[in-house]
Formats: sequence, C-alpha cells, structure tokens
Amino acid sequence: MADLKTTLIDIAKAIVDSPDEVVVTESENENSITLVLSVAADDMGMVIGKHGKIAKAIRSLIKAAAGNTGKKVNVEIK
Repeated sequence: MADLKTTLIDIAKAIVDSPDEVVVTESENENSITLVLSVAADDMGMVIGKHGKIAKAIRSLIKAAAGNTGKKVNVEIK
C-alpha cells in the first residue's frame, strides 16, 4: 500500500512556491482515513486552483493511490 501522507506531501510540494511550509496530518479510524493539508497562505490559491479543479484532482489522485485499502479517504485543505 502506498503511503498516502507522503504521496500528498510530494504532490503539494510540487505545486507550491514554499514547499517547506507544506504540512499533512493524518487521522484514521476503522472506516476512513482523513488527510489534512496545510500550506502557506500565499500558496492556497495554487493548491485550490480555478473553481477548485486542482483540489479535485489532488483528491482523485489520493483516492486512486489508496487503491484497495477498503477505507474511504478524505482530503481536507486548510
């Protein structure tokens, strides 16, 4: 299984101007995994994108990377 937290960090660092400020926290329960992505305030627009397209793409990639974990994966951007 891919490490979802590391995958999300790598994706976010490739997008933003301040990769040192990318922080991902992970919480897991029996049915789901929640990843919370935090970036610098100036980089928020880059992560969300026009009309949320980049945010949707990031969520789709992480869900695909989750593969057959059998758990629902949520990505929140703060």
